[in-house]
Amino acid sequence: MFSSVLIANRGEIACRIARTAQRLGLRTIAVYSDADAGAMHVRMCDEAHRLGPAPASESYLRIDALMAAAKASGAGCIHPGYGFLSENAGFAEACRDAGIAFVGPPPDAIRAMGLKDRAKALMEKAGVPVVPGFHGDMQDPTFLKRKAFEIGYPVLIKAVAGGGGKGMRKVERHADFDTALAAAKREATSAFGDARVLIEKYVASPRHIEMQVFADRHGNAIHLNERDCTLQRRHQKVIEEAPAPGLSADLRAAMGAAAVAAAKAVGYEGAGTVEFIADGAGGLKADGFWFMEMNTRLQVEHPVTEAVTGLDLVEWQFRIAAGEALPLTQREVRLDGHAVEARLYAEDPERGFLPSTGRLIALQFPQGDGLRVDSGVEAGDTVTPFYDPMIAKLIAHGATRNAALNRLADALDATVVIGPRSNAGFLSRLCRAPGFRDGDFDTGFIDGHLEALGVAPQGLDKAAAAAGVAELLRGEQARLAGADMREPDAPSSPWDATDAFQLSGRRTLALPVLADGENVVADVTYGPAGPEVTVGGAAVAPDAVTVVDGAAAYVLRQGRQTRVALRDLSLDASGDTGSGGLVRAPMHGKVLGILVDKGDRVTRGQRLAIIEAMKMEHTLTAPVDGVVAEVAVIIGAQVAEGAKVMLIEAGDASSET
Repeated sequence: MFSSVLIANRGEIACRIARTAQRLGLRTIAVYSDADAGAMHVRMCDEAHRLGPAPASESYLRIDALMAAAKASGAGCIHPGYGFLSENAGFAEACRDAGIAFVGPPPDAIRAMGLKDRAKALMEKAGVPVVPGFHGDMQDPTFLKRKAFEIGYPVLIKAVAGGGGKGMRKVERHADFDTALAAAKREATSAFGDARVLIEKYVASPRHIEMQVFADRHGNAIHLNERDCTLQRRHQKVIEEAPAPGLSADLRAAMGAAAVAAAKAVGYEGAGTVEFIADGAGGLKADGFWFMEMNTRLQVEHPVTEAVTGLDLVEWQFRIAAGEALPLTQREVRLDGHAVEARLYAEDPERGFLPSTGRLIALQFPQGDGLRVDSGVEAGDTVTPFYDPMIAKLIAHGATRNAALNRLADALDATVVIGPRSNAGFLSRLCRAPGFRDGDFDTGFIDGHLEALGVAPQGLDKAAAAAGVAELLRGEQARLAGADMREPDAPSSPWDATDAFQLSGRRTLALPVLADGENVVADVTYGPAGPEVTVGGAAVAPDAVTVVDGAAAYVLRQGRQTRVALRDLSLDASGDTGSGGLVRAPMHGKVLGILVDKGDRVTRGQRLAIIEAMKMEHTLTAPVDGVVAEVAVIIGAQVAEGAKVMLIEAGDASSET
């Protein structure tokens, strides 16, 4: 076994690797960017080395900086985690050339499976079924469009070097192909530095099932059963589980055999995942699954496999990289109960799942039997716009699928995330969704149930707003009660009215407040029992969790967050009055494109600009017909959430200005 490990990653996966390494007695070495100087993974490791500035291209993706840190620290091995350089053959080669063990497969195996087109050709030769499509080198747009027509719509455009849904577009109609291809290539270039794509037939009722494989350098290869990753949004996994609902033992064996054959075909070593697309229409069938890709690394969802097998996959990785043989044979691999994982992200489901950044004012997770939480942040840490906005993974294990889903849903309900918005409420509703609970789902399930899952603007939670006002009022009353006196010339505040004096009856005070950017009035009624607060007739929600930070109260209720603050009447609190054509950045990100110029006439819904966040593109559109009066940003600029991007002077777009 190694004496030390440099963990070439960040966040929850770096913390998760460090825990196993420390249990095995390894000295742990963290690396960090300037944005992560105080991050949890840095705090928990034995030592840490700076890589560079915040952007990943200048830090976590710099092979030279990582190798310099490994040499300076005397690292015995390097574990890449997932993402970043985990599937970069050049990085694996750099480790080998420096005499430092790479905890992962050999460079040739990474190359063989790293490009989807070549991987599929290799799988065909190995007898593994593959999805029909075009996997060749020709990248001429006209040629690709013709191939898509020959395959038959709908089709998927997929980045050759892709993963995680980046550089992927589903195309329903021939007329939409050109736009989708351009977007996929642009996104693929940004995420992977490679614009090449392939075209595949889109399976109508797809289930996404993957097999966890392990192989050692002694010629042994086995699988550790499957995971179902069907619940996705924009091709990003949301909830994963093991075993897959509706998968028979015979089909598990057949799929597992195909996965092992894929691993052996490339001389694989270590942990890998062979991903299959299965036709779920009418139930899973032996002749209805096809190879999609192989991920030559640890997967985000590996904890569900650990839960049902009782194994530590990171420990297996270390042991195999150190030259040991696989600890178990295929028949010794167990499958105990059911496990489900949910990915808790800093994102806003009501605004199209836009990333939500900022300081974590409060962060609390439940604890209990059958529940595991993997996180790389704590209260007080900041979710930055530079990296994936994952807050944690919640994993529940139970004797049955229903028991595991119930445990996970309850855990999500008890999770407190305040500061950035999160998808906790959405995930909880998803765990309880009838179709999913019944096993009647495919990769389009979430998109087909958005309204039921709360993925739409739901308007102000007035009961939550009332709870925020009440908490601010209590805090202000306590402050005033603790003060000896107020300066004679200090400005008055409506919060100063803390008594219930009135010659007769009850006294009601109307307070202007700002709740989630909306100007509302809170009615505070003073009576013998103390103040009572309502907003729009709604009383204080009894199930609200409220945290005050500075001048604002953050209220968490049923997974939704409401921010409440006293409105400054001297300002236009919303900032948008009289500016129906104001276009703001919906999240922190980088301006990739400006599609119009000042003076251009635009129509409502017309594409105006493209902003990139977390390597995903978001298009801003015109909110009204009119003329572009101002373009406030330039291409390449970083913009903060809420920043002005453009101003459209509302009016008939066909008229002269």
